[in-house]
Amino acid sequence: MSVPWWAWLALTAAIAAMLAVDLLLHRDDHVIGLREAATWSAIWIAAGLAFGVLLWLWQGDEAAGAYFAGYLIEKALSVDNVFVFALVFSYFAVPAAYQHKVLFWGVVGALLFRFLFILLGAELLETFFWTAYVFGAFLVWTGWKMAFRHDAETQPDRNLVVRLVRRIVPTDARYHGSRFFTRIDGRRTATLLFIVLVAVEATDLIFAIDSVAAILAITTSTFIVWTANAFAVLGLRSLYFCLAGLLRRFVHLHYGLAFLLAFAGVKLVLSETPVGKLPIPLTLGVIVATLAVSIGWSLVATRGTAGTGSRTPTGT
Repeated sequence: MSVPWWAWLALTAAIAAMLAVDLLLHRDDHVIGLREAATWSAIWIAAGLAFGVLLWLWQGDEAAGAYFAGYLIEKALSVDNVFVFALVFSYFAVPAAYQHKVLFWGVVGALLFRFLFILLGAELLETFFWTAYVFGAFLVWTGWKMAFRHDAETQPDRNLVVRLVRRIVPTDARYHGSRFFTRIDGRRTATLLFIVLVAVEATDLIFAIDSVAAILAITTSTFIVWTANAFAVLGLRSLYFCLAGLLRRFVHLHYGLAFLLAFAGVKLVLSETPVGKLPIPLTLGVIVATLAVSIGWSLVATRGTAGTGSRTPTGT
């Protein structure tokens, strides 16, 4: 799929404008309520779906189908991001009023890192056919790990990146309002909120590798992979505040996500065999059916528990 330069420019401007509006409307530190979060979730989802329709009108069924399949799988994997964010905020006892600021800049960082991963991954797949087998095996292994080792204990403070930052950057183990940096005895010092941001970014890097590899199993068009990731990630902040109180009801969702990762891995391997790429309608059908079954199974299993079921949020 050949995309002209002006399409990339227009997309970049649109994403920057949406981020600017979000930052402007939430420049004050306040607790995000369910109603506000639901409204913004609806706005981001509508934007993602509208782009898919525009892509269909512009590039046709195949491009739109690949976009929607990528968007769905990225949106589904975002739910597991939410579990990890909840763990990080709980571990560091982040005040509710400051969580939005961490997530906003976390989204900005996620967009930048994923763009780099997409360019690198697509180039590798286009240049070296055997990387499809490597990525495919990685996705299958990640799916197995998510399904059978999902309740492993995670301590954000022990993350290698977090420990490295604390060793290099002078830090203070307290919050100083919503500031990431402050001055203590005339010395510029990172606050605990900055460490939380680093923890969020470090854990998202792991999810970025999984999700980018999964979408590359659907298409190697960097434009489609990037837009699917971007529109899904843009709604990650509001998704967190929507689902934060309901997370414990999704007790079996990780099995569905694990299956989707493994399915993407198998799909990627098959693309370099005589079988070839699986049809986009089949891929979409598998994604929708898997999410419906795993979510339905979770809600039935936790019916009447008022969300008190247990599940430890972990990364993959």
